Amino acid sequence: MEYQNILVPVSGTDIDEEAIRLACRLAKADKAKIWVVYVIPIQRTLPLDAEIEAEVQKAEEILDRMERVARGDNYVIETDLLQAREAGPTIVDEAIEREVDLILMGVSYKRRFGQFSLGSVVPYVLKNAPCRVILYHQYTPPTEDET
Repeated sequence: MEYQNILVPVSGTDIDEEAIRLACRLAKADKAKIWVVYVIPIQRTLPLDAEIEAEVQKAEEILDRMERVARGDNYVIETDLLQAREAGPTIVDEAIEREVDLILMGVSYKRRFGQFSLGSVVPYVLKNAPCRVILYHQYTPPTEDET
């Protein structure tokens, strides 16, 4: 499969770095462009352009770390910090706007009510993405609390 434009949404979890490394490996063969986005969710009680300094600083640190990871793989990525009501629709809108042919998302194992859960963002992206989606899951042994 040939990729020209890859979108990697990140959220600050441990899996993000591995997702960036995988995107770099996939992109190198075709010299694809990689966009890394971080979405800051904005509460409905606030305007969309509200400055939430702590969240912006956290997001910028995460995006800077992703740039260092990509540089370590000899790849240059573009990063973007977005503010939106919900991450899922924003990721899909970015994929459409940037005409990406792959969304690569790192997912971690989460439990909700004792069951495995992908949350709300991943299912939304899977259902509405205008392109291929790769979910990257890194195995982590369950803690004693989860067994």
